[in-house]
Amino acid sequence: MRRFLSFNDFFKEYFNGKTVKLSLDGGFTCPNRDGTLSKRGCIFCTDKGSGEFAGNRCESISEQIDSQKDFLLKKWKAQNFIAYFQNFTNTYGDLNSIKSIYDEVIKRDDIKGISIATRCDCLDKEVLKYLKELSEEKLLWLELGMQTTNEKTIKLINRGYSHKVFDEKVNELKENNILFLIHAIFGLPYENKTDYIDTINYIKNIYPFGVKFHNLYICKNTDIYNMYRKENFDLMTREDYIETIIYAISNMPKNTVIHRITGDPDKRSLFEPKWCADKLSVISEIDKELKNRNFDVKTKEDIKEAIDYWL
Repeated sequence: MRRFLSFNDFFKEYFNGKTVKLSLDGGFTCPNRDGTLSKRGCIFCTDKGSGEFAGNRCESISEQIDSQKDFLLKKWKAQNFIAYFQNFTNTYGDLNSIKSIYDEVIKRDDIKGISIATRCDCLDKEVLKYLKELSEEKLLWLELGMQTTNEKTIKLINRGYSHKVFDEKVNELKENNILFLIHAIFGLPYENKTDYIDTINYIKNIYPFGVKFHNLYICKNTDIYNMYRKENFDLMTREDYIETIIYAISNMPKNTVIHRITGDPDKRSLFEPKWCADKLSVISEIDKELKNRNFDVKTKEDIKEAIDYWL
């Protein structure tokens, strides 16, 4: 058991066995890439839509599921599988096209749940109605790339819509009883500790089903790579990141599932900071600090309480 409510512990208890995500490519694009809002995308996003480990979009969803299951069964001896639509914006497009993807997955008995990465400006009422129907058939949550609450930073990273829009959509998701998870990035250009605290406090106050945290890392051939080489802004140190994560964990609502505490960049394209390439070492140091600061180990009773709260 971890000293925070982890994805692994939560779903191992809920599904009674090791649970892993299958990273799938649904063939979607993004309004921030196809010219609707921009052709640049968010400045840190790679040409793979931040889905370097997703399946091959040339294969059908069923083929991607089967091939990833074979691999992960051997690697983790996993017993339960979540279909994770990871890259680009997975509710962007006409409703029939969206339905053709998820209707195929929802029928599969070997898939225990669906995780959908998307944008708050790509969740209109028709899509929300459909997602609510799906969530009544099978466990489903959305992954929302908020990153920060600072409006200046939101414009700088070219997210394409304001924090007000994000907040309004979160309230709609709550009204529709659709679970959601929030992504936050610490160390965005020109942000400081006050910005991180504001982002953490916002997350705490809206009480999401889950969170994912990671530091800003810069991959080659992205807009932020060009920006960094030109402006050489400060990057977060390993020590500052670990301190920020400890603070974030200590301020999360007790039933919020922490799905990730560090990033997982593709080492072939990572430019800076080099320290985040060693993901396991960063996680180990965070765990060590949590132990040194006497964070309690989560018990089965804690996990069952969270399961009862959400599911």
